Amino acid sequence: MNQIDWLKLLYLLSAVLFIFGLKMLASVKTAPRGNLVSALGMLVACIAVFFQARSGSDQNFLASLKWILIALIIGTTAGLLLASRIQMTGMPQMVGLFNGFGGIASLLVATGDYVSQFKLLKDLNPSLRGIDITQWNELLKTADPSLRGIDIAQWHVLLATGLATLVGGVTFTGSLVAFGKLQGLKLTPSGPVQFPGQKVLVGAFILSSLILCGCLVAEPTFGFGVILIALLAAVLGVLLVIGIGGADMPVVIALLNSYSGIAAAMAGFVLSNYALIITGSLVGASGLVLTSIMCKAMNRSLMNVLFGGVGFEAASPGATVATGNKQARPFVTEDAAIVLEAAQQVVIVPGYGMAVAQAQHAVKELADELQNRSITVKYAIHPVAGRMPGHMNVLLAEAGVPYEQLCDLEQINPEFEQTDVALIIGANDVTNPAARNNRNSPIYGMPILDVDKAKTVFVVKRSLNPGFAGIENALYFADNCGMIFGDAKQIVTQLTSEVQQL
Repeated sequence: MNQIDWLKLLYLLSAVLFIFGLKMLASVKTAPRGNLVSALGMLVACIAVFFQARSGSDQNFLASLKWILIALIIGTTAGLLLASRIQMTGMPQMVGLFNGFGGIASLLVATGDYVSQFKLLKDLNPSLRGIDITQWNELLKTADPSLRGIDIAQWHVLLATGLATLVGGVTFTGSLVAFGKLQGLKLTPSGPVQFPGQKVLVGAFILSSLILCGCLVAEPTFGFGVILIALLAAVLGVLLVIGIGGADMPVVIALLNSYSGIAAAMAGFVLSNYALIITGSLVGASGLVLTSIMCKAMNRSLMNVLFGGVGFEAASPGATVATGNKQARPFVTEDAAIVLEAAQQVVIVPGYGMAVAQAQHAVKELADELQNRSITVKYAIHPVAGRMPGHMNVLLAEAGVPYEQLCDLEQINPEFEQTDVALIIGANDVTNPAARNNRNSPIYGMPILDVDKAKTVFVVKRSLNPGFAGIENALYFADNCGMIFGDAKQIVTQLTSEVQQL
């Protein structure tokens, strides 16, 4: 087998590993193995790069080898540092950054390949304007016979270059904004930032970028067009994400993940790299499916998420006294522990408040104590709980919660009427009965966890401040609901201690 055959074989193996890895990621139980299989696929793809670089002259190979090794060292070091230092509660921010890295990588690959071939042609023939498109590849081969045989003059390659630049740029800056919102940076407030004419401006940027992509196809020597596409994409990414509130972050993370895959697939067309096309398409398609699932879980359309602006600026710990005539019943841990200890079934509902307090291990300890007393414990996981898809599953898995105890919305909702205690740890909007009862509510129609149907509901929360949707939770004033105010980790630890003493 020659080098080209080995290259194709390695890329095929890499694509197969990515497919199986993605399949395993669909289950919480097999997700760790899926990560390892996907990482192996990436390693195989990196090895294939050496074969691709070796297909040229020895001088080009040595020069390419140096940069490949430098890139591998930098990337491996950065990945190890991030993986070892980032807490599980910071996973949404890291996923957002990784999406951005994927986008900027695709942009640089596409523009870099275009610029390198543009430079070769310019060195051979300074009179570029008006060159016949059919002569482009032949001139390049004359300038450098070791070229990979990529025919950049083909319209689909030029279009892929423009789209990889556009989608990659949007993904990069959009992911940076999403990271800032998740991290709580002052430059990127967690609430939606909108202004008059924002939709028109976004539409104008999209249309202009697509027109420039068309110009690049019509005139391959329009190198300045690639720069303009990149600049427009950078601004467009900021405009698209800055107007989205914290309540919609799970959808944004899924959508940006899809964008990064689409950008990678476009870069694959630029390089004629089948593995990149396959894996990019897989990520793009799965990201779109996940985005659709998230929108369905919120009973909203994607356009409403992108331009609806549901959410508000995250508030600091606030009042524990209800406004108006409504009364919330405050509970102390001693009384709540008595109710928990007498229960037969307890359903724990985790939310972003649990993640912020890093209370997942304390929650597991409380559940173990209850189970030691023959009390059935289950976890109700809403699809959009937390700040990214699967956020609660990841946190609870890290704490060692058995997979079979994790129940999605469809599984657990029928059980709430037979549940003695629903213990809510920092969840808000996903438990708000207004989604069923109040037609004027911005979350009306959103599928929620029917916790209000449990015999007793305890809500562990710092205050009565609203969630990311910015609306009051009617559950807090229900007759069967008791509020336990304070830090989630401390409260749950106290509950465990009180149960142990009974």
